[in-house]
Amino acid sequence: MLESIHPFKLVSLLLQYPEPEMVSELKEHDPGLISPTSPGQRDSLARFMDWYRSRDLDELRRTYVDDFDFDRRRSLHLTYQLHGDSRQRGLALLKIKTVYREQGLQPDESELPDYLPLMLEFASLAPGREGADLLDRHRESIELIGESLKSAGSPWAPLFEVIRAGLPGLTSRQVNRIRRLAEQGPPSEEVGLEPFAPPEVMPAHVGDMPLPMIGGRE
Repeated sequence: MLESIHPFKLVSLLLQYPEPEMVSELKEHDPGLISPTSPGQRDSLARFMDWYRSRDLDELRRTYVDDFDFDRRRSLHLTYQLHGDSRQRGLALLKIKTVYREQGLQPDESELPDYLPLMLEFASLAPGREGADLLDRHRESIELIGESLKSAGSPWAPLFEVIRAGLPGLTSRQVNRIRRLAEQGPPSEEVGLEPFAPPEVMPAHVGDMPLPMIGGRE
């Protein structure tokens, strides 16, 4: 584990399926080495880590599957909340992948680019506000998942409080869209998810930003 870790990077690791080595490292991480954080983020992380450290691997896995895999409203693929399996989702995925490429990031192809842990890692690495802005453009999904977890009394809900605390306040447009999505749900049109343009039209600007460590891989 790194000596110091960005809160978005830590949440990225915590929101991945619990694996033995990573769980062991996360349980031993010094909370004083999480930076930069606001008081709200520190409180939410402390609350979550108290629960996380007190559970064994089997219970962590069981609650993770129950809370994220059995309810599509809590899918960690953020474009699903907005677009379901409609054609619009393909375009949304392409836009996210384009942002990664423009910043010199080659994401792990085993995950769709809208996977929240991947987006959080990007936000912890990207220069300026680029990563946080990308998260904020998917704020409706983050709010819907967080509220669903909170309503269900999920122990994973504080992690979404950490994400929210690192983003700007909600606009009236976002609030209205969240209400509409909560009432109506995502579109149900089902199509294939092969959204990406041919390689020759994709941006490929190589920068100095390190590759993601999704899943704890170096």
